[in-house]
Amino acid sequence: MSSGAIVNNVKAYEITEGAGVTVHRTIGTPALRNLDPFVMLDHFGSDNPNDYIAGFPDHPHRGFITFTYMIDGHMEHRDSMGNKGDLRSGAAQWMKAASGVIHSEMPKQEDGLMRGFQLWINLPANEKMADPEYQEFSPEAFPVYESEGLRVKVLIGSYENVSGPIRDSVTDVEYFDVTLDKGKTFSHMLEIGKQEFLYLFEGDASLNGTAIPVHSLSVLEGNRKPEVTAESDSARFILVSGRPVGEPIVQYGPFVMNSEQEIQQAMADYRDGNLVQRKAAFIAD
Repeated sequence: MSSGAIVNNVKAYEITEGAGVTVHRTIGTPALRNLDPFVMLDHFGSDNPNDYIAGFPDHPHRGFITFTYMIDGHMEHRDSMGNKGDLRSGAAQWMKAASGVIHSEMPKQEDGLMRGFQLWINLPANEKMADPEYQEFSPEAFPVYESEGLRVKVLIGSYENVSGPIRDSVTDVEYFDVTLDKGKTFSHMLEIGKQEFLYLFEGDASLNGTAIPVHSLSVLEGNRKPEVTAESDSARFILVSGRPVGEPIVQYGPFVMNSEQEIQQAMADYRDGNLVQRKAAFIAD
């Protein structure tokens, strides 16, 4: 079986979200509208409080899953299901918005580095109006595979018989945080029919001898075994794969549905206070 190859390199767009937070977006831009089942990827990272202190006040979601991985920093999550989360360095949250969630993500720090990723994962039509769910995982919940010069934190899926705590039976997502020492190589057999990408966010690396641009997303061919090699003292990237839903994707802001009519309904539900059924639980402390 031939080795992996880069199909496309997508440079991040600088976007302002929430109450004025700067994020760097790759999936969900004019260069890459979606990569089914993924509809958005944001990378946030700054040690300047002006870039993140305003946070993400109350906002709605419907029709998809959000997966937030906090590499550095501290944020608080609150939602219309009554959940209150404490997302610290190395932790992650899995929120199935489905039929509707209103939530906030607000910094619990006034200085220092805040860094991480948020990935939006599409849901099929028969799951879009299901009940929402929320799961939060401490840094200790995620196992790590280690060999000489290689460290793989398994957030979703399995690597070398090491399995993460999150199971996605709908789109079969895998999500690894990989760190390599200089000259060391990481490889992983990608499954037939899956969409795959990697995002290099520390150091220099190459894929099968071709340099990978830092802070950009590299779309990989399916049914391949990419070999990523660190070219600097160390390199760090996320590798993510998932099985396409294969349905129409119609997105308007925080709503991801299958048709324009469903988007209009989501907007009307939010406007009329019908997006969630437990709104009082969100308002109460």
